[in-house]
Amino acid sequence: MKKLFFLLCFSLFFACQSEPSQSESEKSSSARVAMAQIYGLAGDRAGNLVRIENALIEAKEKGAELVVFPETSLFGWVNPEAHERAAPIPGRDSDFLASLAQKYDLHLCIGLVEKSGEQLYDAAILIDPKGEILLKHRKINVITELMDPPYSKGDSISVIETKFGKLGLLICADSFDQNVIQRMKAKDPDILLIPYGWAAKEEQWPDHHQELVDVVTNMAKEASATVIGPNVVGQVAHGPWKGLTYGGLSVAYDYRKDSLIIGADRERDLIIFDIKL
Repeated sequence: MKKLFFLLCFSLFFACQSEPSQSESEKSSSARVAMAQIYGLAGDRAGNLVRIENALIEAKEKGAELVVFPETSLFGWVNPEAHERAAPIPGRDSDFLASLAQKYDLHLCIGLVEKSGEQLYDAAILIDPKGEILLKHRKINVITELMDPPYSKGDSISVIETKFGKLGLLICADSFDQNVIQRMKAKDPDILLIPYGWAAKEEQWPDHHQELVDVVTNMAKEASATVIGPNVVGQVAHGPWKGLTYGGLSVAYDYRKDSLIIGADRERDLIIFDIKL
């Protein structure tokens, strides 16, 4: 009887060691992502960096491997102060963000403003856990009448192979420019990271959110890719659109699961979810 019991225990032990559990299998075919829907205060670089780091701390505690932040997360959108305060990439701002990615051992994607000579770009970068900038994108579909001098327009579209698959970067209005969509589609990305600054009049929220859902879903289906689109919470502080509200309600569309993930309505939120790779 003892011999039989020993053989049974040995068999069960061997089975457990030789066959991965379902949860381990699922982990190997998915990645945990965080959309960091933060409050953004125009011009408050130091405060915005605190809010960014707090989101990274929370994301790390919840097991996220990739954290994606909104458009122009340091100085705010169409903020003319950025002409004097923004840094090159690489430079002061991207170096600090790279140190955070390294500190918390995460992939970090964020929208920020880039100064290059006399030009100012609405940019986004992807940083790996070693603090290396893997990818940079300059916004192509720029509304030039909202700031004087306006953001300069980018012109290139790139993707990069990572442990998550082939990642691409766009920014907000790029994702409803048909020419940009087709150029990105030709790159055959697996995942698109798109920082947003999605704003409307106060009374148009939360209904305005449906337009963002439509844009993200269309982008995902056109490119056959999962799209991760964090939006900021706050208000436009400068230019003709001053006073418009950023209503949060960030949107991700997991193309492989055919599912939507939505953030909170006009509230700070860290949206954690697993995407299928």
